[in-house]
Amino acid sequence: MAERTERLYFKDAYQVEFEARVIKRTLHKGKPALVLDQTCFYPEGGGQPADEGTLNGIQVIAVLEENGEILHLVEKEVTSDKVKGKIDWNRRFDHIQQHAGQHVLSQCLVQLFEAETRSFHLGERTSTLEIDKRDITEEEVEHVEQLANAIVFENREIKSQLIKEEEIQKVPLRRPPKKEGVIRVVEVSDFDYSACGGTHPQRTGEIGMIKILRWERIRNNIRVEFLCGGRALRDYIQKHKDMRHLSNQLTVDESEVMASFEKLVSELKAQKSKARKTEEKLIQYEAEELMKEADNKIIQRIYAERTQEEIRRLALTVINKGEFIVLFGLKGEERTHVFLACSESLGLDMRELMPVVSPLIKGRGGGRPSLVEIAGEKKEDLKKALEKAYEQVSRKL
Repeated sequence: MAERTERLYFKDAYQVEFEARVIKRTLHKGKPALVLDQTCFYPEGGGQPADEGTLNGIQVIAVLEENGEILHLVEKEVTSDKVKGKIDWNRRFDHIQQHAGQHVLSQCLVQLFEAETRSFHLGERTSTLEIDKRDITEEEVEHVEQLANAIVFENREIKSQLIKEEEIQKVPLRRPPKKEGVIRVVEVSDFDYSACGGTHPQRTGEIGMIKILRWERIRNNIRVEFLCGGRALRDYIQKHKDMRHLSNQLTVDESEVMASFEKLVSELKAQKSKARKTEEKLIQYEAEELMKEADNKIIQRIYAERTQEEIRRLALTVINKGEFIVLFGLKGEERTHVFLACSESLGLDMRELMPVVSPLIKGRGGGRPSLVEIAGEKKEDLKKALEKAYEQVSRKL
């Protein structure tokens, strides 16, 4: 039968230090683990990560619950039967803010859209909710944020109580409990009632600002990413710093940054369009020059400081203009590339050259009869590879 541990964090989520007696020692995945008669350490579960801290000055690297036991995994063996524990308060309070913020957000989504929360994850940087709503608009998100932060600013009381299973129907729970027996209910006064084993503040004001960052469709639901409290403040500080930097770079007021950005994007698109047209003319001219120098309809070249897209377009331009075979090599910084192309009217399958070329450059690739591309690791044998390809196609013409 599992040794039971008194969960001090249920009584007082603000308690940082405690004393306890070791009631069991074991190993978990090769690490020493302790079961205590009482603990302030919250074990991982319910979407909330575990607390961190120390036992007798030794780092607690994980806290988890298995078969009703709370295991405290430590960096090295704790020899004493009595321990002094201390949790990382900054981490605990961060989790308190995020978890309580989730309760408020989930109830807001139910009240505004009847959208139930399907899952919750409290991450290291952000937290996420998955709700049973097929889509959500910018305006709807703003309504959720406004209601959630109104609840925060009202500084409502948050309290918990243990309720027997036979009496749980009297409580207006947001969703049915997953466990049986005595149920711990966390209440945000006159707003939300949830069966929950997590850590929470005493009042909603301690949650701090709630901010939804982004949302996306997933499994016919919506996943919402959000921040609360200290995380939201740090995010605002960083984004304000970024906005100030952009304002200085663009030499405009912060209120004009977006308009200036849109103007820059529009100008950049126009410049790219103009550059593409110029580049296309240059490729057409380059293709004409190569065709004039073709040796028995075969054009063989090795390039450097060009892009794969440029060489591909050059090869296609040549074979579309006349009956030619193109054997191009491109020396990149890390890899070498081979482009083998031919006009369809010649009836050749350039894929037949792959067994000849690929081993020489230690490459892999593929394509269609008229165009093959191979990327390889060996640059030094690129010229030899193209010469072998030249020999083989010469015999086919």
